[in-house]
This record gives sequence, structure tokens and C-alpha cells, in this order.
Amino acid sequence: MPLPLQWILSLVFIVQMYAAMAILAIVYTPVVLFRREAAFWAVHAYTRWVRFSARVLVGLRSEVRGTAPRDEALIVSKHQSFFDIILLVDATPRPKFIMKKELLWAPILGWYALKIGCVPVDRGKRGMAIKGMMDGVKKGTVDAGQLIIYPQGTRVAPGAAKPYKVGAGLLYSQLGQTCVPAATNVGVFWPRHGILRRRGLAVVEFLDPIAPGKAVPAFMAELESVIEEASDRLMAEAGFDAPAARAQAVKA
Repeated sequence: MPLPLQWILSLVFIVQMYAAMAILAIVYTPVVLFRREAAFWAVHAYTRWVRFSARVLVGLRSEVRGTAPRDEALIVSKHQSFFDIILLVDATPRPKFIMKKELLWAPILGWYALKIGCVPVDRGKRGMAIKGMMDGVKKGTVDAGQLIIYPQGTRVAPGAAKPYKVGAGLLYSQLGQTCVPAATNVGVFWPRHGILRRRGLAVVEFLDPIAPGKAVPAFMAELESVIEEASDRLMAEAGFDAPAARAQAVKA
């Protein structure tokens, strides 16, 4: 498909995606006010719509591989764009995120995030962010479900290198739960910034679980190794050479 037409279709997709968010919020809010479970119905209806409309409008198919946890678990995932959030939420029954505090002010999104049990943290103050995250877990403000954290703390473009933060390890240690790592290649098709959405197959893959009980340094080393290796494999499948891109960035 010619690039200008793909760009136009991408713009149409983005506009309708946010319109759908507003419409579904209006439809579900009266129910959510009286029944919190309806917030999960709303977010799952939205993720299904985004996946469907991405396939139809811009040719972006999506697939979830591996076994998504259905019971209480800690999911630690690679984060490349908004689309991996969509796939993770769609694959889990009661998802909730460790999220940046600023998102609380986002219309619709902030209110629903609190309703499904997300934990806001001030990522600009590292010590306070970790303390707030841990306090939220300790006080029981994180309801049962699948707690999702992005160990690099933000979206990372394909081929870019960014260190893993210790917060994921501290959560793993305190919760004493199985950790399910997740890899992705969505950034190859749906970038962090910009309008163009590319055709292809975007994948989020749940990897082999890591049992509780490991020391934090050993856990962090294993976590980074398995997520980065699997994400590089998925990006290669999509035609993107992540190791070469990182090498080029180092030379530059």
C-alpha cells in the first residue's frame, strides 16, 4: 500500500480509536458507578475493538502467544507502545498496572485505571516511587488480579537500550508470587510517537514463569535476559534487526 494512503488510514484509525474510548466510557460509566466489575467489561470491550479496527483499517494484525496468567500473578513486560498495553489487557481477566501518576489526570483513562486497581507512582522521584509502590501493595490497595509492571519504566523504541529498574525485583520479592515475563515486537508497527501504523503481525508473548524465591539480583538478571532475547526474536520475525540497531546506536 502506498505510504501516503497508509498514513491517512492510520490517522483515521487513531481518531476512531479515541472516539471509541469516549463512547464506551459513556456507555459503561453508569454501570461502573454501581458495579466495579463493569470497569473490566469496559476495558476488555475497548481492547477487542482496537485490535479489530487496527486489523481492518491499517492491516495491523495482532497475536498473543504463550499462556497468559488467569490467577493472581506479577507480569513484567517489555513496553514499546500503547498497543502492547492493549494486548496485555485483552489477554488477562483482571489486569492492573503500575502506572505513572500523571495518567490520573487523563480524561476517562485515569478514572478507569483507578477502578481496575492500577497503582499510580511518581516516577520522577525514584525513592518515593518505589516506596509508594511497595506501600500500595502492603496496604492491600492492589486488588487481586494480574499486576503488570514495565521494568524499564517507559516505552522503549525497537533497537534502543535502556536499563531495567529494580522496582520489578522488589515487587517480585515482596509479593512472593510467580512472575510471568512478557516480550513484544509491537514497536516495529506502532511507534512510541507519530501517526503512521504499519501493516504486519504485532505480537505479545508470555514467556516461561519465574518461580518465587529467587534473590533480587538473580531475578533481575534472568528477567532482563529472557525478555530481551525473546523481544529481539519477535522483532526479527517482523523484519527488524534489534541487535544491529543497538550496535549502530553505540557507534553513533
